[in-house]
Amino acid sequence: MPSNAPVPLDGPSVPPAAGGQPERIVVLLHGYGADGNDLIALAPALAGRFPDAAFFAPHAPEPCEVMPFGRQWFSFTQYDPDMWRRDAANLGAALETMAAGAQGAAASLNGYLDGLLETHALGHDRLALIGFSQGTMMALHVGLRRPSPVAALIGFSGALTGATGLADEIRVRPPVTLIHGQDDPVVPFAALAHAETALGAADVPVEVHARPGLGHTIDPEGLEVAVAALDRVWPAGTIG
Repeated sequence: MPSNAPVPLDGPSVPPAAGGQPERIVVLLHGYGADGNDLIALAPALAGRFPDAAFFAPHAPEPCEVMPFGRQWFSFTQYDPDMWRRDAANLGAALETMAAGAQGAAASLNGYLDGLLETHALGHDRLALIGFSQGTMMALHVGLRRPSPVAALIGFSGALTGATGLADEIRVRPPVTLIHGQDDPVVPFAALAHAETALGAADVPVEVHARPGLGHTIDPEGLEVAVAALDRVWPAGTIG
């Protein structure tokens, strides 16, 4: 079994388009079987709106068990495969089981985030997390349990793990924006409603966006939703 000891993370980054030291940080968390090079490609689309932001896309701590050149935040091999066959009856139970995997990777991700904030002398209000698929699971797990709220949590095509224990474990309630394709064949679209219900019950401000006809990917319209979510917490011309 993998150790829960923190693994130092690294990965690609993009400095502020405006030059100089970053005034904000956006951390991009990739999905299962990919690595940081996948989501760092979003940086140019976001940098035009937030030129004082630096973008970081860490590689997940483990080699992927089924894709030798990719990475994973945690293993999927022990989970009910019916989740991935879109059997809604198994969705909640599978996501509860996955909470242990997310918890196992949390120390590595928290250490990485703490290091970025310390290096750049920035507070949590200058940090936003954007995840895709398994990266969304990590963004939600970590972002709701940190000592101070980050500016925003944004997730594409993902899910909320450990909903039943959230009320006891939640420490902060940053604004959450979730975007999910209605034709997602990988993470069931029903995961969007599951997350919305659980987050709402925990008094987390959450906004959800269903994308008709979209599969397991990020489309331009979804990316515009993400930019709008960041705009709400980081209005043009302001910091924090």
